[in-house]
Amino acid sequence: MLTVPYSLANCFTLIARSDIFLREMRQPAYIALYEKRELQRRIEILGEILTDCCLCPRACKVNRFAGEKGYCQAGADAMISSAFPHFGEEPPLVGSHGSGTIFLTRCNLRCVFCQNYDISHLGEGTRISSSELAQHMIGLQHRGCHNINFVTPTHYVPQIVAALPKAVELGLKVPLVYNCGGYESVEVIKLLDGIIDIYMPDAKFSREGEAASYCNAPDYPQVLQEVLLEMHRQVGDLMLDEQGIAYQGLLIRHLVMPHGVAGTKEIMSFIARQLSANSYVNIMDQYRPLYRAGEYQEIDRRISSLEYREAIEIAKGEGLHRGF
Repeated sequence: MLTVPYSLANCFTLIARSDIFLREMRQPAYIALYEKRELQRRIEILGEILTDCCLCPRACKVNRFAGEKGYCQAGADAMISSAFPHFGEEPPLVGSHGSGTIFLTRCNLRCVFCQNYDISHLGEGTRISSSELAQHMIGLQHRGCHNINFVTPTHYVPQIVAALPKAVELGLKVPLVYNCGGYESVEVIKLLDGIIDIYMPDAKFSREGEAASYCNAPDYPQVLQEVLLEMHRQVGDLMLDEQGIAYQGLLIRHLVMPHGVAGTKEIMSFIARQLSANSYVNIMDQYRPLYRAGEYQEIDRRISSLEYREAIEIAKGEGLHRGF
């Protein structure tokens, strides 16, 4: 009978234990919170916020359970427009089977150049219960998606978190992606510590004037910096597995806009110097003058190839090197 040398057998054992350790280390943190019942405590705290809504910095203070609506126009129930494997996201999210994207309706920013204004502004979508949302998550996981990617979740955080216990019981085990506009309540983001695996905020504007003009949020630049710091504190730089798939960390998006109105230099400097030069930053070139952008001469055109190249060089000049 063939026997395996003792030293070789030990190697096999160590490799097996290492694989188990890696799987446990990469297990989404929300599973541990569920097992400790901490997830239920967070659900209760977030649910109370809906009676005096301050889920975002606008702090409208409306009672959404009573049918009142604030700036985002979202109600007590979550609404989604679609749920499908998305292959147009960043490569670390897409992999070979796609990012399990759930597009939520409404938005707390409502930018004048919004490319999804039918969803974000007009609210086209279907009302959904927490149980149904859990079923969508499981369905996307069963289709092989590498993560569950909530697009514009800010105003539906309580409903999303309330769906997690059911999803965990059904076997959810892939990372959760918080794909937002960057205009978040830091206190709410703190309540998501250990729930969200991958934060993916936009970094839209670095100056108050442009933020006021294009999304009616002059405090956006300051809020964004505080939010990025908290997100990075929780999850750190983006981490990838052996297949190049993200399982934890911060992924920042920056849309280059005409005439430099986004303030690329200031944003890249903050990311590199206050967060990490190893930050993963997707510098995007797909700006199009949609929705009401035609009312603003300075943003009523697509960007030039020169403007995009300049943005890339700015990021490199700050020492950034991942994602673009």
